[in-house]
Amino acid sequence: MRGMFRAVLYAQWKWSRLVVVLGTVAGFAIPLLSVQGAARPDRGALQTQELLRAVQSWGSAYPLLAAALGLLTAIAAWAADHRGRHIHALTLPLPRWQYVALRFGAGLALLTAPIAAVLIGALLGTVMATLPPGLQAYPIALTLRFALAVFVAFAVFFAVSAGTARTAGIILGAIAALVLVQVIVSGANLEWDLLGTLQVVLLQGPGPLAVFTGRWMLIDV
Repeated sequence: MRGMFRAVLYAQWKWSRLVVVLGTVAGFAIPLLSVQGAARPDRGALQTQELLRAVQSWGSAYPLLAAALGLLTAIAAWAADHRGRHIHALTLPLPRWQYVALRFGAGLALLTAPIAAVLIGALLGTVMATLPPGLQAYPIALTLRFALAVFVAFAVFFAVSAGTARTAGIILGAIAALVLVQVIVSGANLEWDLLGTLQVVLLQGPGPLAVFTGRWMLIDV
């Protein structure tokens, strides 16, 4: 099983190495860029509001990067199988669920690189920065949240990508139907906000995608 995992990991690395490398570079750079003003020795300590605005302006980059990593890594994990109509998977001497588990585990292993890069960048950025009184750095908490967002995004897109084109069509059709119903309801002047309700359920705590919302702050009060 270990040999099989190494083979799957190597194959997925070849397919998604560009995504992983670029994601690692971006994960390392974002925390440093968010505190670049506070890290300049000739500036001294930035004013509290100025620093918070600078850090918050980069906050949206973390969930976007996490979602992109999860999406592209998940697509790369199944692209070859879809091209080969899953014939290779059927020839392997292991159950389908084990093959899926190997693919999933290999993807998670590859995603540890950009997560580690965020941690290193956050730690380095907080060491280099001169913080005003009353502010604290949260590199560990930020990295843990980023890791959770990456894993959630990868799990969601992995499940969708693992299915057939028909499955993807059903999911997209359901989303389109929901939007259509909302348009019809809005046109009839009915107070029934389906999309708003769905957004609350998914994106607000304790929704499954709530990790992507809110403030992403390396430095805060």
